[in-house]
Amino acid sequence: MTLIPGIRPEQSVELLKELHILTRDGKLNQDSRRKLKQVYHLYQFIEPLLAEVLADQGDVKLADHGAGKSYLGFILYDLFLKSKTVGQIYGIETRSDLVDKSRELAQRLEFSRMSFLNLSVAESTRDTSLPDSIDVVTALHACDTATDDAIRFALEKDARFIVLVPCCQAEVAAVLRKNKNESFARTALSEIWRHPIHTREFGSQVTNALRCLLLEMHGYKITVTELTGWEHSMKNELIIARRAGAPRGNARERSQAILQMLNLEEMSGRFCY
Repeated sequence: MTLIPGIRPEQSVELLKELHILTRDGKLNQDSRRKLKQVYHLYQFIEPLLAEVLADQGDVKLADHGAGKSYLGFILYDLFLKSKTVGQIYGIETRSDLVDKSRELAQRLEFSRMSFLNLSVAESTRDTSLPDSIDVVTALHACDTATDDAIRFALEKDARFIVLVPCCQAEVAAVLRKNKNESFARTALSEIWRHPIHTREFGSQVTNALRCLLLEMHGYKITVTELTGWEHSMKNELIIARRAGAPRGNARERSQAILQMLNLEEMSGRFCY
């Protein structure tokens, strides 16, 4: 078989064509190359986590939230689970047409240990068709509060690993904007988010910092890095959480102090539970 530059040799070319990463004649255009590079780079972080769980317990369950067209789930299955007899991937997505297409593609490729659920992330926490525990939870570009819902799902499912690439964090920025005048009187720090572009950027930064503290409250050890080069995506922050058992002692107090200082106390229920 002729190798295609940029494609892993063990990767199913047919799958990449079905995902429209490759054209029907096997070509890789610039946009697809960027998308594939992101997914492959994320795979390099997730593969050792799957391998660790599999080595420890002989099976592994992964839930991918906001799955979209399930690029990540299909490639994880193709590169890691296809050659094995155990392991299950659940794709969770609100758009029913994408769920139907993913189900049809998994059936056609005989990826029998892939399931797709037409649910919001919040609904999936209560859905009985999912197992009581999930080993690895991923959320790649789950927009705004969907990332927070994925965290809540992971905590309720006692996930061993959580892998997040947050996107479009608008909620904190909206509260910063709403309380801006009051914040001016409270703290000189309000100058940090005085201008609209800074409100958006600072809100995003604060959101992810609070998410990390929340995970540390629940006994996770956090690694924060970049997903891939900034030339490929501005939504580039990668948060990897490993369940460590013992919570960070001052995480809750630090989070509450940040919320108070930034006039965000109304968001305590999202970030301090």
